Amino acid sequence: MTEPTLPPTPTPTPTPTRIRVLIADDQPLVRRGLSLILSPDPAFEVIGEAENGAQAVNLARQLRPDVVVMDIRMPVLDGVGATAELAATLPGCRVLALSTFDLDEYVVGALRAGASGFLPKDSSPEDLGAAIRTVHAGEAAVAPRLLTQLISTHAGASPRPTRTTMPREVEVWRLMATGLDNTGISRALDLSLSTVKNHITSVFGKLAVRDRAQAVIAAYESGLVTAGGGGTRDEG
Repeated sequence: MTEPTLPPTPTPTPTPTRIRVLIADDQPLVRRGLSLILSPDPAFEVIGEAENGAQAVNLARQLRPDVVVMDIRMPVLDGVGATAELAATLPGCRVLALSTFDLDEYVVGALRAGASGFLPKDSSPEDLGAAIRTVHAGEAAVAPRLLTQLISTHAGASPRPTRTTMPREVEVWRLMATGLDNTGISRALDLSLSTVKNHITSVFGKLAVRDRAQAVIAAYESGLVTAGGGGTRDEG
């Protein structure tokens, strides 16, 4: 007698890994509001809240969040100092800086210190979720228009020293600074996406930066591009 054929056991669908988020803000209502926005979304897990920068650094070392949503102006240790400490001690932890003001020298300070993105506090809940996903993926969550505004207003004029860069790397770097994503750079230079990514990785290493936001700041500080223009200077 033929044994009945059993249907194959369905393969369980893997549960998506949630992004672990630490919220740092000195205002309890803001912390609670951010938590209430993120907690219902299955993509996020709010693992802690901090009321100042020093507490944010300590909690991050204990809890190892993927992303810290960091208010810039806080007591004890501000968001710039806290970001610098996290960049030095927990390089795998990404920081999304928050500020009440669009144009704020603290914002550029946080990006220089290692923040992977910036979001004004009047942004929508959808923008907040998208920005957290972006910085978690290793990209910069700063609108090119806003970043250009910030840098042209607040970036220092002293040139930033860099290692020798090849002409093609300089061109990729310049196009990054004008706001093009990898696909846009690929089309503009007629390069494959993998080649563009390789050039970007090389640029990051030579500039000693960790993401696009810092690379764009370096482009303005070095004079590679100027506010309101996309001119480039020669690099050896």
